[in-house]
Amino acid sequence: MKKFFTVTLFALCLLAAGDIQAQSKMGYISSQELVSVMPETKKADSALQELRNALVQNYTDKQNAFYAAVEKYNKDSATLSSSVKTVKKNELSKMGQELGGEEERIQQQLQQRQQELLGPINKKAYEAVQAVAKEGGYGYILEKEALLVAPPGDDILPLVAKKLNIKLPSATAPAAPAAAPKTGAKQ
Repeated sequence: MKKFFTVTLFALCLLAAGDIQAQSKMGYISSQELVSVMPETKKADSALQELRNALVQNYTDKQNAFYAAVEKYNKDSATLSSSVKTVKKNELSKMGQELGGEEERIQQQLQQRQQELLGPINKKAYEAVQAVAKEGGYGYILEKEALLVAPPGDDILPLVAKKLNIKLPSATAPAAPAAAPKTGAKQ
């Protein structure tokens, strides 16, 4: 009976070790690289560039209007009464303050729009990584850029790209092994 218990315990330990080993399968991925090759990202980048161009054009128009108003004030100031000058200076000051905060507003608008556009893309990428991890039996998926030293793992970028029906550029494909140098050549 004692021998049966020992054999059973040994078998359970082997099964548990195999289960633990299966759960600790590790992989890594560059989420930045994944998101950058998704077609949705190209569309989002295009939309952001259009918005940036429109905002910059609006800023340039406001800046030109401000410069024109300053030039007109300087030209007409000799003929204006002191009370009109005061009103015009206040208007110019207000225009200058609004123009000064415009760059910050542009950055805020661009960041907000970027979050709106990239949020669903990042979610889709995350869900694909989760699915590949589950299908492949990975217990851990780590961010490639965050690793300095790590135990061996699998780069799952090609698997996730396949899951998303994305063709990776050839630069991200694994490099072919270098040809071994020929020996015995005459010198």
